[in-house]
Amino acid sequence: MFQWSWDSVAAECTSFLGAAGYGFVQVNSAQEHIQGTQWWTDYQPVSYTLTSKHGNRQQYQNMVDACHAVGVKVIADTIWNHMTGRDSGVGIAGSSFTHYNYPGIYQTQNFHHCGLEPGDAIVNYKSTKEVWTCQLVGLADLATDTEYVRQRLATYTNDLISLGVDGLRLDAAKHIDPVDIANILSRLKSKPYITQEVVWGAGQAVTPALYIKTGDVEEFRFSSALRDAFLTGGISSLQNLDSRGWVAGSNANTFVSNHDTERRVPLTRYSFFPFVASSHPYGTPTILSSYTTFYNKDAGGPNGGAGTCSGNVGTNGWFCQHRWPAVAGMVGFRNKVGNAVLTNWVSPSSQQIAFARGSIGFVAINNADKAWSTTFSTGLPAGSYCNVIEGLSLAGVCSGTAFTINSGGSLTVTVGPRQAIAIHTGALGKGTATPRTAQQIPVMFSENVTTTFGENVFVVGSLPQLGNWDTSNAIPLDPTNNPVWGATVYLPPNAAFQYKFIRKQSNGSIVFESDPNRQNTTPASGTQPIVTSWR
Repeated sequence: MFQWSWDSVAAECTSFLGAAGYGFVQVNSAQEHIQGTQWWTDYQPVSYTLTSKHGNRQQYQNMVDACHAVGVKVIADTIWNHMTGRDSGVGIAGSSFTHYNYPGIYQTQNFHHCGLEPGDAIVNYKSTKEVWTCQLVGLADLATDTEYVRQRLATYTNDLISLGVDGLRLDAAKHIDPVDIANILSRLKSKPYITQEVVWGAGQAVTPALYIKTGDVEEFRFSSALRDAFLTGGISSLQNLDSRGWVAGSNANTFVSNHDTERRVPLTRYSFFPFVASSHPYGTPTILSSYTTFYNKDAGGPNGGAGTCSGNVGTNGWFCQHRWPAVAGMVGFRNKVGNAVLTNWVSPSSQQIAFARGSIGFVAINNADKAWSTTFSTGLPAGSYCNVIEGLSLAGVCSGTAFTINSGGSLTVTVGPRQAIAIHTGALGKGTATPRTAQQIPVMFSENVTTTFGENVFVVGSLPQLGNWDTSNAIPLDPTNNPVWGATVYLPPNAAFQYKFIRKQSNGSIVFESDPNRQNTTPASGTQPIVTSWR
């Protein structure tokens, strides 16, 4: 949740992340940093006071407690490598500093001074000593090989752990000797989950493999491979990722884009990429939830840092990628298939792949410009399965399309151009929506309604995709963001239609909202949010 305030992360854990099945939420650094709204000010700390532009210590504690209450653990972005890059100033909580003097914390002797000019900066990345002891872009490099600095960093980190932090992202871990990291970790009061930023570079001396003994490692080559496969080389190359000489999948933290790479190489077809990251057995995936001004290399979070979403989309300048159906639906897929092996791989062309995860899940991805019609051997039990990248399974009904697997485990289906399907044994049900075509408009219904236990909310209307007013074919809305119930339905462009929301009671009775029928016309292209309240 990049650049989200602590209060808004707490609210999102409660309203969405827990129910959606996310295991962890990663948040920005909590410590005091230099002043400024830019995102990178977070990465120039000036003290270990837990006050940042995202909130104070009590708000951080409240966030951790709120996330824990719904089963979501918290990963703290943690800066062990350096302090600021500025000559002097005052931090956001009022702490004064100079480049090598942080009163009551560090003085000149607590930093590396590698003797290179200008400014002790790293010049040669083929030199291990330079990478570990010279300054990264002018940031004062902490002497993590000394007793005092090790203990001071451990004290700060133990403070985070005392607030309930479950994991650490070690920013710029590549610039710290892994021996130093191991020593600091040995001083912690409990063992958190560790993921380390170690950017791989061809011919460089410091490699991700050096860090696997201290935790997981962010595998940047995974992101590059996905981009190249989808945009140029062909996705058939993605089968055996553990054979590429990367960090082993059991130690890899994978991502499509992070806060740095997003600003250097913006990715297209974004929803396809996390789909692969979540369905493939290689690594542990992280989803970046960001904001619309990411193309500005300096811009911090919009809306004063208060993250906001409505239904499946972001508001006030946020993207809310973690709520997109093609992303959130795959969280349930990942949780269900667990460590099941990749089987039944099929790739009739370089841009078409399908595979199973044991006998639990199955995916097919068509990155070509033409439809893919075939019969797959899925290995799954017979039944009707929801396509979880379109919607959820609710009371045995899919809010998107459904696919039927026969008694032999076969699935006959057409996967449209630039489309995909994902099914698993934890999302069964009959479908109420027709498959999306390239011309259809994603209409995102968000209905604010207060319900009682056992009630579910549906939308029904005058189009076939909305059940043709047949309440038995109404589209179920997802209650994850209760009291706002939502669903994305793919409708024809330029289509005028009428619709209503209904409540189905636990005894089978149906309650319609008040007249008159609601009316809408879909646009010629793009997407359309519809935000309403029960009447």
